[in-house]
Amino acid sequence: MIALFQDEAGARDAAEVLSVQDFFEGCELVGVAEVPEQDWVRLTQSQFAPVDITPQFWIVPSWHEPPAGAKQVIRLDPGLAFGTGTHPTTRMCLRWIARQGSLAGQRVLDYGCGSGILAIGAAKFGATDIDAVDIDEAAVESTRLNADANGATLNAGLPDAANGGYQVVLANILATPLKVLAPLLCNHVVPGGALVLAGILERQAQELKEAYAPYLQLEVSDAEDGWILMTARR
Repeated sequence: MIALFQDEAGARDAAEVLSVQDFFEGCELVGVAEVPEQDWVRLTQSQFAPVDITPQFWIVPSWHEPPAGAKQVIRLDPGLAFGTGTHPTTRMCLRWIARQGSLAGQRVLDYGCGSGILAIGAAKFGATDIDAVDIDEAAVESTRLNADANGATLNAGLPDAANGGYQVVLANILATPLKVLAPLLCNHVVPGGALVLAGILERQAQELKEAYAPYLQLEVSDAEDGWILMTARR
C-alpha cells in the first residue's frame, strides 16, 4: 500500500500510529520518500483518453478531439466526483442508454449521480426532464458544471430532489446501498418504466434479485470484467 501525505511530518506520524495497531501485525514500513515535483496536470491528462461506449458514442476529455465517427460525445474531465466512463459499471449504464435509441419524452432519474455522466448521457439521447441526485454536495456541483459543459439541461440536487415517477431510474452505486434503496428506487419507476442498476459484482446477482423480488424482477442484462448490469421493467 502506498499513501500520500502533504508533508513528511504527517507521514511519520501516521507510520508511528500504524505501528502500534493490532491489525498491523506482520506488516512493516518499507520507507518514507519525498514525491518529486512534476507537471501533475499533464500527468493526469495522459492517463485519460477518449472512451468508446459504442462506435458512435464516446466520452472525450476536453483536451482531446472527438474520434472520427463519433456522433454523440460527452465532454468530461476527471474531477472530485465518481464517473469518468473508464469503469465497466459506468460504461454498461451508458451502453444501456445508447441501446434504447431515444429517450425523448421520458422522465429520467440518476440516483447517486457522481459526476452526472449518466444524466448527461440520457440528455444526449433526448431526455429533457432529468433529475440527478447525490448525497455528496461536491458531486451535485460537479454534475451541474459537467451538464453546463455539455449543454445538457437537468436538475441536480440532494436526494430529496427526486420526486414522483420516472420512465427510467438509473443507479450506479454498490450492491449494499442498492439493497437498502430497493423500495425507494422501485417506487420511482412508473408502469412500463425501466430500472437500471450497476455497481454489482457477478457473485452478487442473486442477493440483488432477492432484495428486489418484492417490487420488481431483476435480470442480468450486461457484464464486463466481473461486473454486471441488472435491469427490470414495471
